[in-house]
Amino acid sequence: MSVSPLPYAPTPFDGHPISDATRAFLARDHQLFIDGRWAAAFGGEVMETRDPATGLVVARFAVGEAADVNAAVVAARNAFDGGWARSQPAYRAALLRRLAELMQRDAQMLAELEVIDSGMPMFIASLTVSNCVEMLHYYAGLAGTIEGTTTTPPAHVSMEAEALTYTLREPVGVAAHIIPWNVPLSMAILKLAPALAAGCTNIVKPSEETPLTALALADLIAEAGFPAGVVNIVNGTGPGVGAALAGHPGIDKVAFTGSTATGRRIVEAALGNLKKVTLELGGKSPVVVMPDADLELAVPGVAMATYFLGGQNCMAGTRIFVHDDVYEAMIEGLVAFSENLVVDHGLAPGCMIGPMVSQAHAAKVMGYIARGLSEGATLRTGGQRLNRAGHFIAPTIFTATTPDMGIVQDEIFGPVMAVQRFDTLDPDEIARMANNSPYGLSGSVWTRSLSAAHKIAARIRSGHVSINCHGAVAHNIPFGGYGQSGWGREFGRESLDNYLETKAVTARL
Repeated sequence: MSVSPLPYAPTPFDGHPISDATRAFLARDHQLFIDGRWAAAFGGEVMETRDPATGLVVARFAVGEAADVNAAVVAARNAFDGGWARSQPAYRAALLRRLAELMQRDAQMLAELEVIDSGMPMFIASLTVSNCVEMLHYYAGLAGTIEGTTTTPPAHVSMEAEALTYTLREPVGVAAHIIPWNVPLSMAILKLAPALAAGCTNIVKPSEETPLTALALADLIAEAGFPAGVVNIVNGTGPGVGAALAGHPGIDKVAFTGSTATGRRIVEAALGNLKKVTLELGGKSPVVVMPDADLELAVPGVAMATYFLGGQNCMAGTRIFVHDDVYEAMIEGLVAFSENLVVDHGLAPGCMIGPMVSQAHAAKVMGYIARGLSEGATLRTGGQRLNRAGHFIAPTIFTATTPDMGIVQDEIFGPVMAVQRFDTLDPDEIARMANNSPYGLSGSVWTRSLSAAHKIAARIRSGHVSINCHGAVAHNIPFGGYGQSGWGREFGRESLDNYLETKAVTARL
């Protein structure tokens, strides 16, 4: 296809400077990373990625297709069979630690790329890079703990014979990682780190909305010294690359983070060779504010449970249940907090909420806001797009909501809070309200009562529940969902287990 000049002058983004390293990276020819080399896409297609805070094109990148996926699978399989699967854990750990060092060295560039590509505020992007470094060190440490067991009780060899049985933990094989656009670097490392520690080889498909940090990561993977083919990056669309990965007979495992609808399609595509699948899908997380909650803690905590990443995160607490005794004070506090949030370009000092990732996504969120009004909810603040370039939506609060409303049941993935009030202290009744959703990813309870906190947390059917905080995830805390929020767990030892098979070996003595 013909390519026109980039439609922006080489000046700071929306008046905010970026580093020379970031500027140089954006100016590059962005190809696919297959078998340790940069390569043009088979079909020659190119896409643009835009700064969602300005709407301007910031880079162009090659777009893969099924033929590129085939090439990446061949490279990954050759690397797996060629020695990576049998490599020493200490060797894999050393490479992971080296990658962590390089990410720390280039932290400013990686954070700026996250902001420019996804729109997230700089404070989140910087935290993301730090968390990725910690995650790499964590799984480097776990690489040396992969071990089996031995047993000598009689095996069913014969009535008289003795036997020895032992188990081996072996890497699954070639793993495909399909990455979302909301926290792309973190999601890539979250999947790659345990897979590499386990001895799998990998193909990463970044979102076509946010490909930049995965491409920068490929540079660092090569510099760290990972063998060719161990990590491959294939940009592309869901139908073009994602579907090819999910259905490819040469792939042994798919790890996906994204929408529940896409997760179902991945499961269907994986049936061909019954590849292993982990899915971290949608959420509509409940937030329960009890009458004895510390409102100085709860107001900002509940607000940011909704607004973190502009609500563009799967564990966002967007179904808010507030007890009658504190309802008016809580709403007053939430409205004031929302109206004082700094909504701006992610590079702007003090920015707390950035733009929606794209024009299409902003339109979807605005559609839900219109639907909330049409269904009879009361708009207390926000509800409109900001009058400026980019895809900004004001932090929005609806009250007088009911469980059947679309804004209460559907994952909006935007800065939209739906508040319901309740008057009971019965943990079973509270749990029935909180669990009135097909999702079960996260949740939180805000109370000074230790007894009430643990009773309600035990009854909420979510993979992660926080008390007097929300979404308190870390590299060593397993995270995943109940119901339509997915299969399996990421983070922690559980994520390493996703990439390991268990083999039992019995020897007649």
